[in-house]
Amino acid sequence: MKVVTTQEMREIDRKTIASGVPSLELMENAGRSVARAIKSHYAPLRGKRVSIFCGKGNNGGDGLVVARLLVKERTRIRVFLLARKEELKKDPKINLRRALKEGIETIEIDTSQRLKRFGQEIKESDLIVDAILGTGIKGAAQGLEAQTIEFINTLEKPVVSVDIPSGVEGSTGKVSGEAVRADLTITFGLPKIGLVVYPGAEYVGELEVACIGIPKKFLEDKRIKVNLITKEEVSSYLKPRRPDTHKGTYGHLFVIAGSIGMTGAATLASRGASLCFGALRSGVGLVTLGIPESLNEIMEIKLTEGMTLPLPETKKKTLSLKGEKKIIEFSKKVDALALGPGLSTNKETQRLVRDLIRRISLPMVIDADALNALTGHLKILKNYPTKIITPHPGEMARLIGKSIREVQENRIRIAGGFALEYKVIVVLKGARTVIADPEGDIYLNPTGNPGMASAGVGDVLTGMIGSFLAQGREPLEAAKTGVYLHGLAGDLACQEKGEESLIASDLLEKLPQAFKQLKSKKLLIKR
Repeated sequence: MKVVTTQEMREIDRKTIASGVPSLELMENAGRSVARAIKSHYAPLRGKRVSIFCGKGNNGGDGLVVARLLVKERTRIRVFLLARKEELKKDPKINLRRALKEGIETIEIDTSQRLKRFGQEIKESDLIVDAILGTGIKGAAQGLEAQTIEFINTLEKPVVSVDIPSGVEGSTGKVSGEAVRADLTITFGLPKIGLVVYPGAEYVGELEVACIGIPKKFLEDKRIKVNLITKEEVSSYLKPRRPDTHKGTYGHLFVIAGSIGMTGAATLASRGASLCFGALRSGVGLVTLGIPESLNEIMEIKLTEGMTLPLPETKKKTLSLKGEKKIIEFSKKVDALALGPGLSTNKETQRLVRDLIRRISLPMVIDADALNALTGHLKILKNYPTKIITPHPGEMARLIGKSIREVQENRIRIAGGFALEYKVIVVLKGARTVIADPEGDIYLNPTGNPGMASAGVGDVLTGMIGSFLAQGREPLEAAKTGVYLHGLAGDLACQEKGEESLIASDLLEKLPQAFKQLKSKKLLIKR
């Protein structure tokens, strides 16, 4: 599903109107979709008090349609118009006339005193509808609009936002001042970027995307580069397994990870184990873990379902350049490589990592200390479209010489720019993980939760993506499948364990259930 900026959505609307769909019809369809959603979520509506806050623009016009349609459900409607009636233009003015004709009480709130005057009556509402600002806002809401938003947030009533919570920037998700905290948001045609990235996503509540009569060809325009990964898309990648197969059919992943450090062998070895178990739980046939030889004994105990390959090590017990030939020879027997977690920042080991990235042409996922080895050596990555890098914001900041704050404030632009420049797939981890490909396309992941900010969780993801690469999936498909399932497993684990108690092994336990849920008909985000 495409995800659009405010300007892109305006252009889609313009093309739709030019194709023969009247703007007034689009507004009617938008209001009808909101009214339908309210009826679905908050029925029975008969006798309930609903306060609808409308701005003077098209978002307010949508709200006036909602008012007119909800009256038919015997709902007690009051419209609070944050403007004078004569300020409305075109379609909103037409819908105001229609609402008044239906006898809907419409109260002008053009000063803070007027807002206070009706405050107690508004507090007695059963439901609030936010149709104040829409997607066009840039910067903070001001004056009466900001005061109204702040007031709505104090009411402790269910809130439905029309198209986007007022105060959230549609193109960026930035929230510069007050913004409505909605329980349900009905957006039209396509999700806006501000609805699915943070901090905006925090204000959305449940998101539904409504069809309002926009032609499909405009919604699927390939010039729109940002996409939302959907359950339907990822489930289409999971094909039934033939009965006449064996472990060799599903690929062999070679994992290079681990070292002995100040925290002890068991801790860093566990990172390698998390990575390998993530791969095994994701369907790969075989996993071999290449590790410093002094770690081999403990890993043979921890990794009962996988194999190990002891490799020469430095005096610091990290992987040595002496093992390069052995690694390259073994890589000829496997289908994909996962490189990085726990390797250390030892200079010799980092030189080994760079040599392996240059010399091994296998599909490869590069993470953690392997990313650190690339700092200052990014030209190594150029023109390797089968390679996937999986940085968290701190690693990405080091790679490009920016601050973490700069990365977090420009996640889509930075991931996309890096992928285009270095011709690799970028998986920029975090809330709403961003996947960028060398063709300029961006994919946002809707699954996952704050409990996944825990040691080893990223290593599980590296193993999962490596598993899908080894099974023969295209790198972009492997990245999207791994990220979506990883987040879904985290969500399932969170339901059972809670955010505070979530650890990497909880995700491993929930991966089978995540696969099953992915194949079911239940949708996480409704259209």
